[in-house]
Amino acid sequence: LTMALLLLVGAVIGGTVAYLIANTDPLVNTFTGGDINITLTESQNLDLKMVPGKKLTKDPKVTVKADSEDCWLFVKVEESNVSDFLTYSVDSSWTALSGQTGVYYKQVSASTSDQVFSVLTGDKVTVKTDVTKSMLTGLSESNCPKLTFTAYAVQQEGISTAADAWAKAN
Repeated sequence: LTMALLLLVGAVIGGTVAYLIANTDPLVNTFTGGDINITLTESQNLDLKMVPGKKLTKDPKVTVKADSEDCWLFVKVEESNVSDFLTYSVDSSWTALSGQTGVYYKQVSASTSDQVFSVLTGDKVTVKTDVTKSMLTGLSESNCPKLTFTAYAVQQEGISTAADAWAKAN
């Protein structure tokens, strides 16, 4: 009986001993991908008939879409048979990339709304006043003046210069 009583007392005392224990709620980190989205658009149904001295609407626009990361934004302007017929200038908000022909850039900060940038000053090209009828009638599809625009965007994070960003874009 004494032994049973000792076992009972030991069980009661042992059952009331508590340990100090602590824990936290889990801390979960979910990693998401950053992104840059751009578009290059122009008005539809542009009248590009050349008449000496005429200003023609030519309005390519690069849009950095909402919620894109900070980026280096580039536009490449390529000409074919343009210098004898047309004049134009790239909008002053763009900077010519040193060592590259026809490549312009700007730094664009992230935004919650679309950011639209005109490529050409005044969204126009001008037909030169010394263009003649014989010059115009001598044109065919293969030798018509052409301007080609291409836009590129590269993240700014970890890229310190426009030249480095352009090297990654190509």
